[in-house]
Amino acid sequence: MSTENKSFFGVMKSYNKNFWVASGMELFERWAWYGLFAVLALYLTGSTDEGGLGFTHIEKGQIMGIVTAILYLLPMITGVIADKIGYKLSLIIAYVLLGTGYYVMGEVSSYSSVFLVFLWVAVGAAMFKPVASAIITKNTDESNSTLGFGIFYMMVNIGGFIGPAFSSTLRTQFGWKIVFLQAAIVIAINLLILLFFFKEEDRVKKTETIGEAILSSFKNIVEAVKDTRLSVLLIIMVGFWTMFNQLFYTLPTFIEDWVNTKALHDSIAQVSPWIASAMSGGGDSVNPEMLINLDAGSIILFQLIVSFFVLKMRHVSAMITGFIIASIGIGITFYTGNGLYTILGIMIFAIGEMMTNPTFSSFIALISPKGKEALYMGTYFLPIFLGNLLTTLISGNLYQAWSDKLSLLQSEMGKRAIEMPEVTKEFTKNDYFALASEKLEMTQVQMTQLVWDTYNPNKIWYVIVAIGIVTILALTIYDRMVIRPKEANGN
Repeated sequence: MSTENKSFFGVMKSYNKNFWVASGMELFERWAWYGLFAVLALYLTGSTDEGGLGFTHIEKGQIMGIVTAILYLLPMITGVIADKIGYKLSLIIAYVLLGTGYYVMGEVSSYSSVFLVFLWVAVGAAMFKPVASAIITKNTDESNSTLGFGIFYMMVNIGGFIGPAFSSTLRTQFGWKIVFLQAAIVIAINLLILLFFFKEEDRVKKTETIGEAILSSFKNIVEAVKDTRLSVLLIIMVGFWTMFNQLFYTLPTFIEDWVNTKALHDSIAQVSPWIASAMSGGGDSVNPEMLINLDAGSIILFQLIVSFFVLKMRHVSAMITGFIIASIGIGITFYTGNGLYTILGIMIFAIGEMMTNPTFSSFIALISPKGKEALYMGTYFLPIFLGNLLTTLISGNLYQAWSDKLSLLQSEMGKRAIEMPEVTKEFTKNDYFALASEKLEMTQVQMTQLVWDTYNPNKIWYVIVAIGIVTILALTIYDRMVIRPKEANGN
């Protein structure tokens, strides 16, 4: 039966218990992950007198980019392991790694230790990801998979919204340590859900060893990507994920450096003091993660509606439209230091994201052979892997050179021959800003505007939007040269 012959509520009733359990576990896993990840850039580069680690943006980019890239490469292996040992045991291992990793990450502070413990967390997340997607795949079919992955993606964003919202208040009122404790506790809840509510379905027993299965998986992936419909799409999606990653890697620190969130807080407070308080975590400035959280909030509200309309569109047409909208949105967020434009840009980007990502997931699901769902859903993560590697350079090296407020201010003080101490644990980044403001005889707002006008740190948007434009052009050519001819031949 096609989706056109089913009502919205008819499709909703077609999903079984494991579909909803998997969606719920995804919600809690994303709560823990984004509860940390949405504030991680701020924590890594934050001033040490406020509990941050004081890392450079290059170090931040390496920790977030390289480790997360590895996370998204591992499902090619962990998906095979899950097929071999069973989904329930795989999820137990994932939750043990995640819970312990999150807690320990809040206890370490050196670059190498943070990198290694975050990698520990990444291994746990890599055990979880292909299993959750495979459960959804096993419990949907061609008639309900697009909406099913839309629901799944909505649950991702409910967790992705709740986590940063809690972290924003917690870190503002109680400091950074509790953010990591929150993540560990949420993962413990997920473990209970797994033990009490998930019932593993019968699976095909395989005689090959895990080593043989992993080797076979790489051969199968090579075979899978020989399909031009899949391989070219995976390459093109690298552009989307590189662009998407800027929300969490680059935008938080851009907002922290350049957007006057106190003025934005006061503007919001004139309309709704409660909303202003919620977005500031009880402080007097809007926390960057709460602005970014508008992306997840928009998806929670509108994902089902967008997915239902996308049902009537061709997969590639929906993605092209989504790319165009997302590129416009991400460009607006970095174009000015005006917080209202930041909000507008994030919400526009969310619409494009809603059209693109679940549609891509649905496409992969439809071509997954029976019995190898976890493995083939693992190919979904290949463009995310490459997108994270590229983001390392944009959020790290490029941001450090073009947009880091501290680096640009140091350059300005050097040009003016004004002597300033080096930033250390004793003389923090905040101390540097305060002393520079005093020596320049400016308020910090005036000083920030001086650096903005002199160095144009928002020029990083040229690179980010250019990635989006190239992706749109590539996907359009792909549609005309690969997909439409296959459709015309009935493939």
